[in-house]
Amino acid sequence: MTEKTSRVSGDATGAPVILSNEPGSFAWGVLAKRHPALIQQVRDAFPYGRRQHEALDSLLDETTNGVIEPLAPAEHDRERWADWGKEYFGRSWYDAPFLWAESYFYRRLLGAVGYFDSGSWQGVDPFAPFKQAELRGEAVEEELRGLDALASAPMDERAAALLHASLWGNRADLGFRVSAAVGDAAVSALVADDSALLWELLPAGGSATVAVVADNAGRELIPDLILIDHLLEQRHAEQVVLHLKPYPYYVSDAMTADVVDCLRRLIEAPGEAGAIGGRLWKAMAAGSLEVRTHPFFCAPLPYEEMPEDLRGEFENATLTILKGDLNYRRLVGDQLWDATVPFADLTAYFPGAVAALRTLKSDVIVGLEQEALDTLERSGAAWRTSGTHALIQVRR
Repeated sequence: MTEKTSRVSGDATGAPVILSNEPGSFAWGVLAKRHPALIQQVRDAFPYGRRQHEALDSLLDETTNGVIEPLAPAEHDRERWADWGKEYFGRSWYDAPFLWAESYFYRRLLGAVGYFDSGSWQGVDPFAPFKQAELRGEAVEEELRGLDALASAPMDERAAALLHASLWGNRADLGFRVSAAVGDAAVSALVADDSALLWELLPAGGSATVAVVADNAGRELIPDLILIDHLLEQRHAEQVVLHLKPYPYYVSDAMTADVVDCLRRLIEAPGEAGAIGGRLWKAMAAGSLEVRTHPFFCAPLPYEEMPEDLRGEFENATLTILKGDLNYRRLVGDQLWDATVPFADLTAYFPGAVAALRTLKSDVIVGLEQEALDTLERSGAAWRTSGTHALIQVRR
């Protein structure tokens, strides 16, 4: 990929910022294929009016054939995006940093469907049908039933299974099933595993405050909530603060409404799942589980540029757990790092202990042992982007 300068942290190291202008690359595929398909899916999901359809047509044409245009003067966050995008407006979408281009695409998509307007589509999540369909699916039923068997497992096995369930997200059944074969498969697909250090930082019976920065809703958020219940029930944490997006972002990213939907889904289930849902509902009322949000979670910036109020929240946490691929990219910088650069070096700025739980779905990766990297590269598989591998990385 072409190396270009950017405000992304770490440029002095020479690690190229990831762009989307190399045909056939993962980033190129997101802009060239995934985004146009998503525009069509959103168009089909709602009976939008003529104005929304015309705006979606315009966005499709701009992202496919045009250059990046600024927000309209009347948009509430125009000045903020004008600052973030001053280096990129007028360029091809493919020549802007991949992280910025993705983030701005979703902001423009929300604008096209009238999410921020004062009209009738204000506040209507364009991705809600996709999230709701996933929650209603048979896969969720099967995973929740698996909790009954897991409830009788030894404590250390249960803790490991729930951590892996949260890690794998929409492959959560790997964590819920307690057969040895499935468990071994989940572990063997880890390219880095600092889970022992994670549990060391959160001993049972302690008074820890844990911050969890959520990623996706639906089948990923449910195992996140179940892991949170385990942390509270077994006194690994006295309080958990769940950080969410303030508005729809990256198709399936979790907002407060998605937490409510998942809690209701749990409570409606029989057996252990329903009991977990009831405990979490009470935990929110008691304050041991709290949900918060912040505009920065929808910003096209690395965590190194987080505002002071958010920095203070993470500084006060015993451990901050960042879920998912996008949070990882923002944590270490969306750049083509040497994969053996230590995770601790790139997260030294973070205010307090931090853990990344991530299924690999983009090119960024750090903190690997050379031998493990060589084995992965020799495999010939698209291990960085296919979602077949994952990591648990912790910096105390």
